Amino acid sequence: MKNLEQSKYSSALETVRNLKQKYGSTWNDINPENAARMVAQNRFKTGLDIARYTAGIMRKDMAEYDADSSKYTQSLGCWHGFVAQQKMIAVKKHHKTTNKKYLYLSGWMVAALRSEFGPLPDQSMHEKTAVPSLIEEIYDFLRQADAIALNDLFRRLEEGEDVQDEIDNYETHIVPIIADIDAGFGNEEATYLLAKKMIQAGACAIQIENQVSDAKQCGHQDGKVTVPHEDFIAKLNAVRYAFIELGIDDGVIVARTDSEGAGLTQKLPVSQEPGDLASQYLAFVEAEEIDITDAREDDVLLKRDGKLVRPIRLPNGLYKFRNGTNIDRVVLDCITSLQNGADLLWIETPTPNVKQIAHMVNRIRAVVPNAKLVYNNSPSFNWTLNFRGQAYDEMLAEGENMTEYDRNNLMSEAYDTSELSYRADMKIRSFQVDGARDAGIFHHLITLPTYHTTALHMSDLTEGYFGEESMLAYVKGVQRQEIRKGVACVKHQRMAGSDLGDDHKSFFAGDKALKAGGAKNTSNQFDAVSNTKKIEKEVEVLT
Repeated sequence: MKNLEQSKYSSALETVRNLKQKYGSTWNDINPENAARMVAQNRFKTGLDIARYTAGIMRKDMAEYDADSSKYTQSLGCWHGFVAQQKMIAVKKHHKTTNKKYLYLSGWMVAALRSEFGPLPDQSMHEKTAVPSLIEEIYDFLRQADAIALNDLFRRLEEGEDVQDEIDNYETHIVPIIADIDAGFGNEEATYLLAKKMIQAGACAIQIENQVSDAKQCGHQDGKVTVPHEDFIAKLNAVRYAFIELGIDDGVIVARTDSEGAGLTQKLPVSQEPGDLASQYLAFVEAEEIDITDAREDDVLLKRDGKLVRPIRLPNGLYKFRNGTNIDRVVLDCITSLQNGADLLWIETPTPNVKQIAHMVNRIRAVVPNAKLVYNNSPSFNWTLNFRGQAYDEMLAEGENMTEYDRNNLMSEAYDTSELSYRADMKIRSFQVDGARDAGIFHHLITLPTYHTTALHMSDLTEGYFGEESMLAYVKGVQRQEIRKGVACVKHQRMAGSDLGDDHKSFFAGDKALKAGGAKNTSNQFDAVSNTKKIEKEVEVLT
């Protein structure tokens, strides 16, 4: 928005000047220009301000995608505010804009990395409060990124640089976050209360799944148990009521169905009339026809197509769905969710295959034409193996001679430079474009990228640091790369807010301020201009 920061600055400047007149000499030390600058550097005062702003962004992006499927959106999962901050700083640096770039908060990573119980599997065992706490933390770090960047611009302006246009048209690091509420952490009241906390922390989009809360499993694991549609609709309503209560009219609900990989249900819903939702759900339950005389004590029986049937119940009391019904259940779940308040869908799939995803989405769109997906480009998939398999099958169908490849060993490193590998990698590269165009995928995300990058980078660093390279491993693999690639975090004191704090101290204490950014601050070694001047002075002294 043009002139947003400057208008806020001007408005704040006028307000503080008026306050100074009102309170007289007691406000003598308050500088209106400094106060207005601080206001401009903190555009979002509350999490609700963030949720309202980012919900508007998502709604605009959804409308643009409906008009043009090439305008899809993307995100990466972040498990710490600093990780999210560095991601968005990098987005602005490399891509010049945050447009269509979001954040994702993964319940899996909250469980694995943020629980006070220690590392946990993705089974809703972590504290409810950990989720809104992480949302709040992420936005604290993004607001700090704004404050640091704008503070740098104001400093340059004071030094005579013409950066007013950059201030006037400054683009915030604040972007939408799609936040995982798992299966709602309890009944619909519990879901409503947690949703409120998440929205108050800044979430404009909440993703909720149709599993049983106390039996929740990761979408890429076995043992998933889904709930009847009525139960899930109640939770969709709970989230919507939370949005409405807090004034986030454009809040986005992402309904995730795990039916593709789920084979169990905990409840048999009560059908009120033939063909209703409960009846359709019950039709998927596996049952055996019996005579009433064969019924055992305490059996649960259903009447189906005029016949008496006994649902197949496991020793743990759960009921089985009929084999081969998973896709039909996915389609019904998705249509029902969209018809009852959901805005976007999430379908977990066993492999990343655009044709398979499109098959389901096209069936959904036959009923709800603007149905859109949030799709997990999951690290649980072996992308190399999956796409080499797809490429192999396509090449074979095209009549290629495939005798040099072992279909059962396509992950082999020997194929890394092969035509098969090249074709597979090109399919991976175009997966998001293809999925957005052919399979209704509005938003592509990777749930756990920073979990894996942290592990990979730590493996690389420790191999060298504790080996023969010693300190060179860090210098060559980390610090020198930060310098060469212009990663702002190489000056970690500045990134932690040291320069910003120095300016604030000057505002508060004037010439008496004890500041950290003097000549003896070793971070100056990363300032090429300062280093050059320092070397020139040392040469002058020596000569």
